[in-house]
Amino acid sequence: MTPIEIRQSLHQHPGISGDEHYAHDLIMQELEPCHPDKVYHHVGGYGIVAVWGKELSHPTIAIRGDIDALPIGHRCGHDGHTAILLQLAQSLGKEQINPNWNIILIFQHEEETGTGSQKILDSGILQQYNIKAIFGFHNLPGFPLGTAVLNYHTFAAASSGVIYHLTGRNTHASTPEKGINPGMAIAEIIQNFNNLNSNPNADNDHFRQSTLICIHLGEEAFGTSAGDAEIMFTLRAFTNSTMQQLLSEANSMVAQIASRHKLRLSHTLRDPFRATENQSQMVEHIEQALSDDGLPFRHILTPFRWSEDFANYLLSFPGAMLGIGSGEKQPELHHPDYNFPDVLISPAANILLSIIRHFTLK
Repeated sequence: MTPIEIRQSLHQHPGISGDEHYAHDLIMQELEPCHPDKVYHHVGGYGIVAVWGKELSHPTIAIRGDIDALPIGHRCGHDGHTAILLQLAQSLGKEQINPNWNIILIFQHEEETGTGSQKILDSGILQQYNIKAIFGFHNLPGFPLGTAVLNYHTFAAASSGVIYHLTGRNTHASTPEKGINPGMAIAEIIQNFNNLNSNPNADNDHFRQSTLICIHLGEEAFGTSAGDAEIMFTLRAFTNSTMQQLLSEANSMVAQIASRHKLRLSHTLRDPFRATENQSQMVEHIEQALSDDGLPFRHILTPFRWSEDFANYLLSFPGAMLGIGSGEKQPELHHPDYNFPDVLISPAANILLSIIRHFTLK
C-alpha cells in the first residue's frame, strides 16, 4: 500500500490504547519490503521496534511515532504518524545510510494513556543499542503545513490528574452537627487551589496551573448529611522540578484542610506525564539539518500545555521532540472535526529523513 492508503486504512480501523492489534499487524506487513535487519514485535503490548543496522555497538539514532487512537477515533493524527514512519522506512530500505550507524524506528502504542513509552523502555530493547539521539514528532494544527516547530527547552508540559478522597461521617440531615460533612472542606480546597496557579507574567520555568475537573459529594438522599467526597484536579507545569513542587504544595494544602475539618484523607495520581524537556544541542542539530536541506522551520518560545509521553525517552537518552505543522486552518487536536491531512505525510517523512542523514554524517 502507499503511505496514503496506509493512513486511510488505519483511520478506518482505529485501535485505542492497549488495543492496537490492527495497526500492529499492518505495520509488520508493510515493514517487510523495507528490509529492516531486525524487527521486534509485540513490544510491551502492540509496540514495534524496527532496526536498520547489525552491530549493537554502532552509534544509533532513533525516531519514535505513535500508533494508537482516541475513543472517538483517530482525532489526534497517530494514523498519519504511522504512515509517516512507514514512508521513512521505505526510504531506509532503498538508500544507503552511513553503514557505521544503526537506525531505529519505534512504532509506539498507548501514547494517549501515557503508558506506552515506559513499556517500550521496560522491554530493554533500546538499552541494547548505543543510542546517541532519539527524536519524536507530532503534527500541529495551527502551523503552516510541513513546517517544523522547534523549542530549545521544554516542548510539552508535565501534567498529572490527582484525586483527593475525603472521608468524614454520615448523619441524619436533621442533625448535621453530629456528623462530619466534607462540604466546607471541598469549598476551601477549591479556593486554595486557585492560589497555586502562577501569575500571568511568570516565566516558563515557573508556570503552574491547576484545573478543577470533577467533584463527588454525598449522594441523592435528602435525609442524610454527606460523609464522603472526592475532588479531582489536573496539575500542569513546564518543568519536571516545578511539577514536583506544585504537587507537593497541593498535597500539603489539602492535608492541612482535611485535618482541620477532622476528615480522613488519601489521594491517587492519574495519567502522570513528565515534561518533554528537549536538549538544546539536539534542537540545534535539527535546525542545522533542515537549514542545509532548505526545509522550513520556526521556533516557539512557550511550551505547549498538553503533555506527551515521549518525555520518558528523554529521561534515558539525549534527544528532542519537534512538531510538524498540519495546516493553519486545521481543527485542533482531539476536535471531532479533526482529520490528519494526507498531504503532510511526504513533507514530514522528508523532515525526519533529513535529521537522520545529517546526524549520521557525524
